[in-house]
Amino acid sequence: MKYMGVDYGTKKVGLAYSDESGSLAFPHSVVPNTKELKDIVLNILIEEGIKEIVIGHSIAHDGTENPVMEKAHSFKEILEGEGYIVHLQPEFLTTFQAKRNTEDAMADAAAAALILQSFLDKD
Repeated sequence: MKYMGVDYGTKKVGLAYSDESGSLAFPHSVVPNTKELKDIVLNILIEEGIKEIVIGHSIAHDGTENPVMEKAHSFKEILEGEGYIVHLQPEFLTTFQAKRNTEDAMADAAAAALILQSFLDKD
């Protein structure tokens, strides 16, 4: 099964997807977090035949959710309302890790791939 990974940010959203077997994650794109986000993501989901989504669960050092998660939860509910299965995957410093190995323009997509890969590896 193919999955989408999401690194949700207030300004930009990194997207990634897995291979057909659901074992490897690849960066896809970085899109602006605007009113069109839902439509952009839904179009990719349909084009790629993806049914399940993994959103990074941004947690602070003390274990509480970072402020971005309020909007991320709303986005999760929108996708679930469209009939998709959405998982939250704990993430910590994934964008920082991605920026060490990726050009800045694709760092959020690389972070989404790291989030998705950690979800795929736990099964």
